[in-house]
Amino acid sequence: MPDPFRRSTRIDAVELSEILKISELAEALKRVGRDIITLGTGEPDFPTPPHVIEAAHQAARRGETVYTLTAGTIELREAIADGCQRENGYRPEIGEIIVSTGAKQVLYNAFAATLDPGDEVLIVAPYWTSYPDIVTVCGGKPVVLPTTAETGFRITPDQLRAAIRPKTRWLLLNSPSNPSGSVYSETDFAALADVLRVAPQVGIMVDEIYQHISYVPFRSFRAVAPDLADHTLIVNGVSKSYAMTGWRIGWGIGPKRLASAMLAVQSQITSGASSVSQAAAAAALNGDQQMLAERADDFRERRDMLAAALNATGVLDCPSADGAFYLFPGCAAAFGRTTAQGRKIDNDADFCEVLLEEQGVALVPGRAFGTPGHVRLSYAYSRASLHEAATRIARFCASMT
Repeated sequence: MPDPFRRSTRIDAVELSEILKISELAEALKRVGRDIITLGTGEPDFPTPPHVIEAAHQAARRGETVYTLTAGTIELREAIADGCQRENGYRPEIGEIIVSTGAKQVLYNAFAATLDPGDEVLIVAPYWTSYPDIVTVCGGKPVVLPTTAETGFRITPDQLRAAIRPKTRWLLLNSPSNPSGSVYSETDFAALADVLRVAPQVGIMVDEIYQHISYVPFRSFRAVAPDLADHTLIVNGVSKSYAMTGWRIGWGIGPKRLASAMLAVQSQITSGASSVSQAAAAAALNGDQQMLAERADDFRERRDMLAAALNATGVLDCPSADGAFYLFPGCAAAFGRTTAQGRKIDNDADFCEVLLEEQGVALVPGRAFGTPGHVRLSYAYSRASLHEAATRIARFCASMT
């Protein structure tokens, strides 16, 4: 019989992300008594700063619990502009800023507002798992540009030049990167900008959500190539840097004609973001920023400890990471080998599945990020959990023959 709830063709291939599937499986195993360590979720383990929580409390008490402007409160957009001036050397106009319910909605707004069926979006792999699915839902065609550890998981100008075609509508970059931790330097961005200057039909979307978790100098693409600001959308938010994932505040900074189109999309989906969350985000941006450097230093120490432990296994090949809070080691040395319990490892998904079953450690296979042969680990967990996870992973690798 005809089914009124059949899937539309635009989401036919879209499923719950592999990250969420693994997290839910890990939680199910915990509920039946298994001792599970999950290193799969991309969420800082620090608390939201107290002054941010207090700002939300006071906003609610003042009655700031009604609809806001769809593009975001003036207070928050002023704070975003101030932050860009302070940290990145440019100050966007208020009309160039749109506040959304998380950075993911910024991505959706932009693609929904600009993509026609068949338009192509260049996505660098490894990529955050949602990128290609959002493009697909919005009618576009993801075109994946592969990278390797040898290139620092960054695309080259020649690779970008060869990938641009008449249907190319966007280039999507992520720096610092989830999952690889790669960071594009000023020199890297300047070289890519040279290619993009002769391709004016290509929009440039740069996801900078991990800006403040960078262990090398961070440079915003718009600051490196200000002449391309009219073709650039910067995506950012408070979720990672300020440990505010549940507050759901992200923003986009782009030319006014794009912001207006994105606003039209948002007005028919969510309208403005949470009023109380916007007050909290403004407090985060306007408050003492020293905490950001201290937390980044803490993450760096955890990165170094975990990378050394993984490389010591002799099975995982773990480059360091210049930003974010993930490691993305290669696991190809395990392929074709068998564990002590008789399970054969043929690919990165097998590695993660068997590791979870035999040692109770949940990781995410690289295939979820468009780069098979690797696994992703988040080190945004307690040192005790990281040490125990490293011990179990080493035991797992040592068991292989």
